[in-house]
Amino acid sequence: MKILIVDDSTMLRDMLSYALNEGGYNDVIEAVDGVDGLNKAKETVFDLVITDINMPNMDGITLVSELRSLSQYEKSPILVLTTERGDEMKSKGKASGATGWIVKPFVPDQLLKAVNIVLKR
Repeated sequence: MKILIVDDSTMLRDMLSYALNEGGYNDVIEAVDGVDGLNKAKETVFDLVITDINMPNMDGITLVSELRSLSQYEKSPILVLTTERGDEMKSKGKASGATGWIVKPFVPDQLLKAVNIVLKR
C-alpha cells in the first residue's frame, strides 16, 4: 500500500511516517504542501492520501478537490488531518471529497484504525 502524507510541518510528517511504519505501512511518501502533494500524486498512484488543511502554496481543501478531478483518485480514500474543528471547515472538506477527518494532535492507534478502515485492512 502506497500512502502520501501532505503537511508543511516536518515534525508532523515524521510522526505520521513513524506511526504508519509501526502499523505495517512501509511505502510512505511525504510532500511539503498541496502543490508538492499534487505533483507527487500525478507521478505515482497512491492507495491513500493524508493531508493537512492549512498549508502554503495550496491548502488541503483545494488539494482534495484537485485530486478528485483526476480519474485515478475519484474513489481513493483521502483523510484530512488538521487542527480545524469547526463544522464549516468539515463541511468544506466533505464537499471537496474528503473521506474522513482526523483532528490533531492525533493518537497513533486512532490514526491507524482510520487508515485500516479506509484501506479495508
